[in-house]
Amino acid sequence: MTRSKQSRGDCVFCGREMTKGGLSRHLKTCPQRQEAISKAQAGKKQRLYHLQIQDAWSSAFWLHVEMNGNAALSDLDYYLREIWLECCGHFSQFSVGGWSGDEIPMSRKIDHLFEPGVELTHIYDFGTSSETLVKAVDVREGRPLTRYPVYLMARNKMPEAACAECGKPAGWLCVECLIEEGEWTTLCEKHAEEHPHDDYGEPIPLVNSPRLGMCGYEGPADPPY
Repeated sequence: MTRSKQSRGDCVFCGREMTKGGLSRHLKTCPQRQEAISKAQAGKKQRLYHLQIQDAWSSAFWLHVEMNGNAALSDLDYYLREIWLECCGHFSQFSVGGWSGDEIPMSRKIDHLFEPGVELTHIYDFGTSSETLVKAVDVREGRPLTRYPVYLMARNKMPEAACAECGKPAGWLCVECLIEEGEWTTLCEKHAEEHPHDDYGEPIPLVNSPRLGMCGYEGPADPPY
């Protein structure tokens, strides 16, 4: 059986391109990250958690972040909404054990929940749901690298997509094909203009989020800070 190609991303400290697992190991010893840590002046010393975040259903979408131990789950919820999920102000929750697990209050501090190996599930929208796995892979004592609760250390590169008509690189998704036919039809700019899509508007741009095409989500899938 042919193994699927693993998605890759860049370390924000040194620029090296690696897989999700490779970055999990690399970030522990990256010289440029260690240099940034030694120069950090933002806030008081505290426990800081390296969290590996990934879409529960697609290995192509993932993040590596460092989060302040004195921040709350509500801060992580906000970050996930902004970079991946927010479309219509849906409810969300964190839990241990997924849908059937115990819900954790958004007010709980990161420091009271995580240690290496602990994994939580984040669910956004209880109709057309997006599920995200959040796992602690490392922890350090020191000053944070930013005044914000979350620091993005790496994320997957935009997944490659081919035009369904010509095979060239695609930048658009036909929502009508997705809703009416259940088909993930990606298109280049030329064929996005020619493709029939009368009932659901124009094709939407591909963005780096696992929620693309769900419940009207169109991005922008950018970090909030």
